[in-house]
Amino acid sequence: MAASADSAEKAREVANEVSFPVAHGVTREVADRLGSWWGDKPDPGIIQPSEFIVDRHGKIVHSSYSSGPLARMDAGDVINMIRRIEKYK
Repeated sequence: MAASADSAEKAREVANEVSFPVAHGVTREVADRLGSWWGDKPDPGIIQPSEFIVDRHGKIVHSSYSSGPLARMDAGDVINMIRRIEKYK
């Protein structure tokens, strides 16, 4: 699942290109509660990627915060991380 600060219309555009749900309307308050990084120059007011792996009980087992547009989680890395978490449970 993804969540975005974008409008519903923009989120629908993105959702049409991926195979998972995309929520919309994340506010600065919500992003701040998640510990997300907001862009400075040249992108003030742009939230940077904040990614989480959540287990079936709702516990965050891994997180990744970016301070710029790079370093998003790669699907293969996520799968490997989940396998590792499951192995050492």
